[in-house]
Amino acid sequence: MLGVAASNYFYYFAIQKTNVATAIILQYTAPVWVLLYMAARGLQKPSAKRVLAVGLAVVGSALAIGVIGTGRFRMNAIGVVAAILAAFSFAFYNVAGHGILARYDRWKVLLWTLLAASVFWVIVNPPWKILGAHYSGAQWMFLLVFSLISVLVPFSFYFAGLQHLEPTRAIVASCLEPVFSIIIAAIVLGEILRPLQTLGIIIVLVAIVIVQMPDRTAREQANIVVPIE
Repeated sequence: MLGVAASNYFYYFAIQKTNVATAIILQYTAPVWVLLYMAARGLQKPSAKRVLAVGLAVVGSALAIGVIGTGRFRMNAIGVVAAILAAFSFAFYNVAGHGILARYDRWKVLLWTLLAASVFWVIVNPPWKILGAHYSGAQWMFLLVFSLISVLVPFSFYFAGLQHLEPTRAIVASCLEPVFSIIIAAIVLGEILRPLQTLGIIIVLVAIVIVQMPDRTAREQANIVVPIE
């Protein structure tokens, strides 16, 4: 609930109060919070490589989304707080999730995570409200397919990655999400990629390459446990 459910709830609430671009870029400050947490707990040395990668990931995401240079950043106090809470929640389930996945089977973790998130959403949006919307059979089918594609599949793959990557590397790699969204929109919907967006995509890719480079010393490595397959 504190990770997946809270992250989604605060993210959508932030969109409602600000806009998509503002909510996304604030949520994608999560790599910063993961790096700071790991360093504060003494779990990982904040090496120049990691600091550079995290900084590039955040800046690259902002450029790719189109926040910088377009005036799309919309300020609203409540919305900004919600987006930052979404970032904290996103960071939390990366840090906590890695530790849990090191001890338990990935599919069991995924099952209990989604069940807990479902309980949260049942409280926020009771079933009778959903049934009261009187969705058609086609709409229910769309919601089913949408949930599989947008929730079950990506979380399955992300948990698999988080099982083998330490949190900082995993969360920097997650910055590919807006990159893929932008590229798919350009291909499928014909949206035009601006030069700054292209630069942002390149910067995100560079950040991912940098953070995945092997550490020079054992002291720079995170204290991680070999995961259960």
